[in-house]
Amino acid sequence: MRTLKVRIERGGRMISVGVITEKNPMEAEFSYLPEYLERADSVPISLSLPLQTEAFSSGQTRNFFDGMLPEGFTRRSVAQWVRADEDDYLSILDSLGRECLGAIQIVEESAVPPEPEYRKLSMEEIRALAAEGASRSAEILKQTHLSLTGATGKVGLYYRKEEDAWYFPAGTAPSTHIVKQSHVRLKNIVLNEQLALRTAANAGLDVPESFIIDAGGGEDKDVLFATRRYDRIFGEMPRYANSMPMPMRLHQEDFAQALGIRAINKYEQPGKNYLFRMFDVLQKYSADPIADRMKLWDVVIFDYLVGNTDNHIKNCSLLYSPDLRQKRLAPAYDIVSTAVYPESTRTMAYRIGDSAELDAISRESFVMAAEELRIGRSLAMRHFDALADRFEKALEDAADTLRESGFVHTDELREAILSRGGYSRL
Repeated sequence: MRTLKVRIERGGRMISVGVITEKNPMEAEFSYLPEYLERADSVPISLSLPLQTEAFSSGQTRNFFDGMLPEGFTRRSVAQWVRADEDDYLSILDSLGRECLGAIQIVEESAVPPEPEYRKLSMEEIRALAAEGASRSAEILKQTHLSLTGATGKVGLYYRKEEDAWYFPAGTAPSTHIVKQSHVRLKNIVLNEQLALRTAANAGLDVPESFIIDAGGGEDKDVLFATRRYDRIFGEMPRYANSMPMPMRLHQEDFAQALGIRAINKYEQPGKNYLFRMFDVLQKYSADPIADRMKLWDVVIFDYLVGNTDNHIKNCSLLYSPDLRQKRLAPAYDIVSTAVYPESTRTMAYRIGDSAELDAISRESFVMAAEELRIGRSLAMRHFDALADRFEKALEDAADTLRESGFVHTDELREAILSRGGYSRL
């Protein structure tokens, strides 16, 4: 039986909060440390794991901690590397838990966390990462012990803007950016995501800074997509690793974790009403529920307009303040127009009003959703109409910027979004 320590960064300092105790290779229980519970400033690490003396069930434990791990090819690759079953999430967590999304760190009970270090990547290594896709990203995750959720090949890297250089974070060094490869089956996916995110920013949505790394001629095999991590910030007195300032970790949890839902159920099941439950979480726990509910409403509208049917509950998160006391809706991320790909589903990840089918959703569907979510109809539809009115201009401006940067498939994508996304139904 093995025990893993769970630590969380608060205000730049790592604090031990609990342990995960293995019952068998497929089951484990999380419990808070008595000394952590006795602290006056202790807070839960998740809405689904409230402070209590009793250990949480294996199901509750898995719902949260398995939700910190990658999916698909990357997960299978790491499982093979550690010689574990793909469903043995504890072994994978043990291997990848030093640097996760948010501020949690998982280490073996007897282990001494290694010293943080950054190693500069050469342009040849960047090109290899772009060209080799998920296989290379899985290798980097194994080497760096970084755990990043999702099915797309992605890695955490450190970027120094002043020298336009990328660094490989080793030991317990935090990364600053999430870098994703092109999907081998979906053409121009990197360009698609950048176009969608810049359109969202132009339309007034809160999104993280992002850019395309072009290691060649602008084709899929040459490009990577970089997103600045909103869960990493530089404090006034940062710690250093080989003379480079390290960012502080901010805690976050996605809505699947907050609601105690397994990652495999991230798309809405019949009768589960995910959208209502997400808005309810914000009403109860956000430090500014009115503002955050309207921000989420704008994201739902934009996902429809751009044709993003992969808008599941793991693609929306709560971001904690440095002292862990306050929670806000995190910036919108992982926005792409899936509708431009004929092979992709046209079923949204959750129901909007009377339907989850992109081609059946209408303005009236949003009226119904607003009433169900207890958003004032007048305010909700003003937001809908304003975003719809701004959408085409926001898309055109984003496309202009990318076209001027040399991305020749931009106009093709822009036209596909206008003709196949929800905007085409207005």
